[in-house]
Amino acid sequence: MARQLRHHYAGGWYHITSRGMGRMAIFIDDRDREHFVELLSEMVGRYGVVLHAYVLMENHYHLLIETPAANASRALQWLNLSHSMWFKTRHGHAGSVFQARFKSIPVEDAGSWALTCSVYIHLNPVRIKALGLGKEDRAREKAALPPEGPPKELVRARLAKLRGYRWSSCRAYAGYAPSPEWLTCATLWERCCPAAEDPKMEYRRHLEDYLRQGVGKDLFARISAAVAIGGAAFVENLRKRVPRRARGETNARAWRRMLPFDEVVRAVESVKGMGWADFAERRGDWGRDLALYIGRMRCGLTLKELGAQAGGLSVPAVAKAVERMAARLKNDKALHRSAAHVLKLLEKRNV
Repeated sequence: MARQLRHHYAGGWYHITSRGMGRMAIFIDDRDREHFVELLSEMVGRYGVVLHAYVLMENHYHLLIETPAANASRALQWLNLSHSMWFKTRHGHAGSVFQARFKSIPVEDAGSWALTCSVYIHLNPVRIKALGLGKEDRAREKAALPPEGPPKELVRARLAKLRGYRWSSCRAYAGYAPSPEWLTCATLWERCCPAAEDPKMEYRRHLEDYLRQGVGKDLFARISAAVAIGGAAFVENLRKRVPRRARGETNARAWRRMLPFDEVVRAVESVKGMGWADFAERRGDWGRDLALYIGRMRCGLTLKELGAQAGGLSVPAVAKAVERMAARLKNDKALHRSAAHVLKLLEKRNV
């Protein structure tokens, strides 16, 4: 069976996700959840893993971990196997409990990346249809959210759910429950509010502000769909480690497709027949817009990062250029051929 390509190294941070086979429930009742939390505690002591955040949902779980000993695979294999044995024995279940292997996404241990990942994990219990935050609901909310945010009664319901959810590290971070010894909160408290007298209160405010403002469809898109969570330099450093002939790895190709923006620029220059400086500042120029469009699709950059690498363009300018190019590619055959040529050059450089 094909496996996900791993980037495990000493001191690495990872967003871990594991789901039930066929999306089946992996926690039937609170005793299952209590036992899994006991396993998390044991994993920290047994493998020296630093657990920064967690949440247990009905058919999956999320963790944010740090591995001083570069042993994420061993620790998570033990965790899932231990829970599987418990689950099968207690519920008379036959067959696999977890779907394939756990998903492991490297997280940059700098800036706000790990902090944002913790917020994403902690908000999972309220990102549900019943609270107006299912996938379709988030898309509608993003498109039609009034300036004052979601309705107050909906915000209150979301906050009540979040504050009362027991199976998460959120309550410890926000000061609603004591923090167990095996959970490390201090690092992310420091990232959130380095000078705060009450870091729990500041983290609570930081977290709950997302619900008051409205959680849009794309707010955490980079976390939920990424092969890495971090800045351009972090992602590029990981990309360089991917073996050219990684066999049987489900996302090796995805990693190789993560291109530095300067490679995209060179390919566009080659097809266009002129240097970047000659067209980079021309608003609406197909060469500039195509570079931004491909950069957005293939470089793993945020709009802000892409704008900075393209010469200091604003986020709205980059977003408009990408949108404009997507529309033009649907109808302009000559432009479509140029784009295909650029992509072909990039594929040759990254085979």
